[in-house]
Order: sequence, then C-alpha cells, then structure tokens
Amino acid sequence: MSYIDGFVIAVPTSNKQKFIDHAKGADSMFLEMGATRVLECWGDDVPEGKTTDFRSAVKAQDDETVAFSWIEWPDKATRDAAMKKMMDPDNDDPRMDQEKNPMPFDGKRMIFGGFEAVVTLEK
Repeated sequence: MSYIDGFVIAVPTSNKQKFIDHAKGADSMFLEMGATRVLECWGDDVPEGKTTDFRSAVKAQDDETVAFSWIEWPDKATRDAAMKKMMDPDNDDPRMDQEKNPMPFDGKRMIFGGFEAVVTLEK
C-alpha cells in the first residue's frame, strides 16, 4: 500500500498565489524523487469545532486560510529515501534554499506526519 505525508498549514490569505507558486516548486521535487501524487488544497469550508479543529491546530489568525496538503508515495522506503535526500545539508537544490525560496507561511505552525495507508477504495 502507499504511504502518505500529510500537512496542515495556516497561510496568510493574501499569500495564496505565493503559496501556490512555492508549492509547485516543492511538489515538482517530490515527484522527481518518487511521489506518485501531490495535492495542495486551499481551505474553503473549514468550520470551527467545539473541542478542536484545523484552524486551532495551526493557530490560524483571522487573516489566514488553512491549507491541507498531502503527498502520496508508492511506499515508505521511497518516502524515507526522498526525505533523507531533501534534508541532506549538501543538497544544493535551490527549491530547498529558504533564502531563495522562502516559505510564504509560518513553518513553526505547520503540523505534519507520515501515515501508512490501511484502507484504499477506488472507483
């Protein structure tokens, strides 16, 4: 089964296009390293919950929109190899250079994790 990396981020709403442009660069790198699919989703219907919700999870402010993204990998081994390569201090890919390609959001409030797919339904 595939392996999924999931991300939830609070992005300044005024940075929507910057977020899209940044994501396209990073996403192309994921695909080059073996990802089979990447989705970047802009919050459209993200309600406040009574106990918890997406907005509170990333401490989104009134002028921010929650983005939900995921990367689908064929397996965890492919994902682990890609992440190791991307995080290598000798990686000189400009897409990883925060000075040349700064994140258009506060990365400290991003939540993320890797998930083993346990059920897959397709039409």
